[in-house]
This record gives sequence, C-alpha cells and structure tokens, in this order.
Amino acid sequence: MATAEQIKSLIRSHVDEDRDRFLTIALQVAAHEARKGHSAIANDIKSLVDKAKSSTQKVIPFNRDFNDLVLGSTPHTRLSDIILEKSKIERIERVVLEYHKQDQLKKHGMTNRRKILLAGPPGTGKTMTSSVLAGELKLPLYTILMDKLVTKFMGETSAKLRQIFDIISSQRGVYLFDEFDAIGAERGRENDVGEMRRVLNSFLQLIEQDNSDSLIVAATNNANILDQALFRRFDDVLYYDLPSEDEAFQLVKNRLANFKPARLILSSIGDAVRGLSHAEVVQACDDSIKHAILSDKSKVTVGILKNMLQERKSAYGKSN
Repeated sequence: MATAEQIKSLIRSHVDEDRDRFLTIALQVAAHEARKGHSAIANDIKSLVDKAKSSTQKVIPFNRDFNDLVLGSTPHTRLSDIILEKSKIERIERVVLEYHKQDQLKKHGMTNRRKILLAGPPGTGKTMTSSVLAGELKLPLYTILMDKLVTKFMGETSAKLRQIFDIISSQRGVYLFDEFDAIGAERGRENDVGEMRRVLNSFLQLIEQDNSDSLIVAATNNANILDQALFRRFDDVLYYDLPSEDEAFQLVKNRLANFKPARLILSSIGDAVRGLSHAEVVQACDDSIKHAILSDKSKVTVGILKNMLQERKSAYGKSN
C-alpha cells in the first residue's frame, strides 16, 4: 500500500496537472510495493505508467494524404516543467498571454505573436518549448516531418509546403518545423541548388501571407546558416544555449522529484552537469531513477547520479 505522503503527492501532482511528476511518484509507489514483496502490484503499476507515457505522443489522425507529412500529438507539458533562464521564460509567457488576449489586441489594430523562431544547440529545450506552448494553450502539436517534406523531384517540395500551410489555416494548432535549416538555409550557399531556393522563396511568401489562428514554430540548431530574409518574417526569435550549473541543478531536482537524495547540493554534481544539454541531464536523471527502482531503493544516490551524468558526457565525447 502506498504511503500517506505518496498518496498526497499523487493528489497534488494531479491537481497541479503535473503529469511527469505524477508518473514519477507512481514509479516510486511501484518500487515501494516491490520492496514489500508485492511484485505483481509493482509490475501492474509499472505497466500502467509505461502505457501512460506512450500515450503522451498520441497521434491525431489527419487526412490520409497528409499522414506522411505531419505527426500530431497532444502534449501536457506546462511552463513549470521547463527550466530556462528567467528572461526566456518571460518571453514564452508573453506568447501565451498574447494568444489568450488576441481579441483585445485586435481591437487596437494589433496582432499576437504567432510566428516564432527557436535557435540553439540540440537538446537545449527548443522542441520542449513547442510542447509547452501547445500544453499551455491546450492546442494540439503538429510536427512537420522534414524528411518527408523535402523530396528530389522538382516542384514537389513547394507543392507539399503549400499543402502544409493549407492545413495550418484550416486546423488550429501549434505547428513545428523542426530542423528548419533543411529548407531555410541561406540562398547562394556553395551547396545550394535552384530547387531549394524556390522552396525557400515559397516558404517566405506563405508565412508572410499566413493569417491563421495557429502558431508556427521553426527550430534550428544553427541560426547562422539561415537566410536573413527569414528573420523579419518571424514575430520573435529565441536563442537557446546549454543550461547554467544552477539551471541544470534545478532541472535535476525537478526531474528526480521524490527520488532526489536528501543531501543533494550543487557542489556535489557541479562538475558532472557542466557542458551537458537539458536533454542529456534529463536522460541521466531518468537512468538514475531506473537504477534506484531496480535496486529496490526509494532514493537515487549522489554517486549513481554522478555516474549517470558522466555516462552522458562519455556517450557524446564531452569532457569537463
């Protein structure tokens, strides 16, 4: 039977709509039951959590013609789930506020921010920001599959792009063009071909003409190679970077939740988190939680956490 504290934590996370925390606590309950020898109950809880996690990316069906272009999901991510510097959080909050108050803005001839460019290294929160926008606005998230969009046949990519913008106009949501540099690279680069110049020109025209109620988010790992004409088509540009040690530490505490060691301090893991992206820190925390569960422990140890963080560095050839 779950402890009273675990039950209270489950209720609080449910009331706060903190889905990740709810599932983490549920795993802690499973570990608690396993330690008491209730393996069947523990396995049932783990299976339910796995099923819940898989439903996070529940596919929203499109017209059959578009299934190979757009992947739909229903994120439950909220602003409280993302760890970024305060100024960036405030800018994301501004996008959300303007969306909610768009009618008030229109009365004064103004429009809300709805075309956002996100730039920065992999794993620093760009895709999660798109999920936050969708979660906060209670809109579906539609990810444009760039590998399906870009083809070798002349004119086909531009035609598909026009189809995407038709969807954006007819079906409200948050639309994410991930790896955007696939079509947004600067015209005239050495490896540029005429077809991709036409695709970029099409995108520039389509995004400028778009007046839908959807949010358009473009994400790139390298803003330096984007065509300069793109920047003025977006209402806001957010640049991402690796988390500071303080941000990474806060991310660790949030992710570990009730599995957090009682004496966890920044100085104990400062070197280990330095140089890791948000995604890499999250993966290390998840690996630590799994280790604790499989070891029938209720808390992650600092030693195991540091080992998992170091493994992330080793996996990507990073050093202190």
